[in-house]
Amino acid sequence: MKFKHLLLLVVAGFLAWIWFGNRACELPKLPADATILAFGDSLTQGVGASRGNDYPTILAELTGLNVVNAGISGETTAEGAKRFAAELDKANPDLVLLLEGGNDFLRNLSEQQAEANLATMIVQAQSRDIAVVLIAVPQKSVWLAPADLYARLAEQYQLSWIEATLTELLGSPELKSDSVHLNEQGYRRLAEQIQSHLQQAGAL
Repeated sequence: MKFKHLLLLVVAGFLAWIWFGNRACELPKLPADATILAFGDSLTQGVGASRGNDYPTILAELTGLNVVNAGISGETTAEGAKRFAAELDKANPDLVLLLEGGNDFLRNLSEQQAEANLATMIVQAQSRDIAVVLIAVPQKSVWLAPADLYARLAEQYQLSWIEATLTELLGSPELKSDSVHLNEQGYRRLAEQIQSHLQQAGAL
């Protein structure tokens, strides 16, 4: 009997992780001429795929919206925080997709500082009334799992966030071009999941 109760708790916990791990908090409806700023590192730039097969380009095709690819390969959150305001000025977006932190983890940089850098970017966007969707990156470990800092940021700043998707994609060898990057199929899956998330949150 105890085993059955334990099993039910495990199943309930797994279902909760799926539900809350891709929490589509309500987002403002995007206008037909909206601009989305996809900000991040190599996973945004599209390393591992041919030109035009990065996730922002595919997302633009799926949604019919203008999606700006502001990804720079190898960038840390500290470097991202330095250029974020300028990218907001340039793109004047209605929504930001923030996917960064992987290079901090790979280089064993401070997780606390990465969290602070991401918080700086989130505050800069929110101060301009720009909605942010936070996309969690898995931390460096034997078992892929999203870093805890994304959950804390999502809660603190009441963000719509995508926690589980990237971890699941990077855990699938057939969707990867190397140990840390997606391939064309993987980037398409990511774009499709982001589109679905935006629909659920009311942005599309």
